[in-house]
Amino acid sequence: MKTLAAVVTEIGKPLTLKELDIEDPRDDEILVRIVATGVCHTDLVVQAGMLPVPIPVILGHEGAGIVEKIGSKVSKVKPGDHVVLSFNSCGSCESCREKEPAYCYEFMPRNFGVTREDGTTALSMKNSPVHSNFFGQSSFATFSICHELNTVKVPKTVDLSLLGPLGCGILTGAGAVINSLSVKKGSSFLVYGTGSVGLSSVMAAQIQGASTIIAIDLNDDRLEMARELGATHTFNPNKTTDLVEKIIELTTHGVAAALDTTGLPDVIRDAVLCLAPRG
Repeated sequence: MKTLAAVVTEIGKPLTLKELDIEDPRDDEILVRIVATGVCHTDLVVQAGMLPVPIPVILGHEGAGIVEKIGSKVSKVKPGDHVVLSFNSCGSCESCREKEPAYCYEFMPRNFGVTREDGTTALSMKNSPVHSNFFGQSSFATFSICHELNTVKVPKTVDLSLLGPLGCGILTGAGAVINSLSVKKGSSFLVYGTGSVGLSSVMAAQIQGASTIIAIDLNDDRLEMARELGATHTFNPNKTTDLVEKIIELTTHGVAAALDTTGLPDVIRDAVLCLAPRG
């Protein structure tokens, strides 16, 4: 069958829409008709060549759609189910057995290898392979081949066009607060950066019952949204001097937990300096 995909054909260049051939799912695979997909910074980093993968390649790892076909060994979903797609994992290493698939021992090859385990790809153009299986999905296409371990069934009452970022951005921010940092009721939480990951962490901190939720960003519109979603205090470093000192003063001894979403060394240093003892 055919699928329309946005393909990286040259590093650093815009994606190109191509009509490709896509195989039927193998016994352990799922064919999903993509309704919507998010665009993550990781997609842009790979497109720019900063995380090298073979090309041509189809990116996309925040897909949401409807199951079209399933392989004979698939039991988790059935055709017609609405699903959200996330990162892939092996399901059998120590991390996966302990229900920590984000730390899968095979995370890199299964998410950035852009082929199946046997080196093949389900997509091609004029009999030439097009790399896919990016994060086990390659959702920048009208159809995606994915797997039971990275497919999550969702209610049909929820608008699929809104759900794609659940598989990465929202999962990352909320998971950091709920699972990794274990933010407690009545505690304090600080996030640097209020993009989708940071805003998701703000919402999760509110759900966890944090009494002080501090959001920091250079964009005032994002800070306004952070306040709407639960931040009790917001700061723009361009408009605030001695920010670390202000946060320590605000929280008396520093924050119980801090999350950086920028990846910038100076920002990470400030986040650490804002922590209370044992933070």
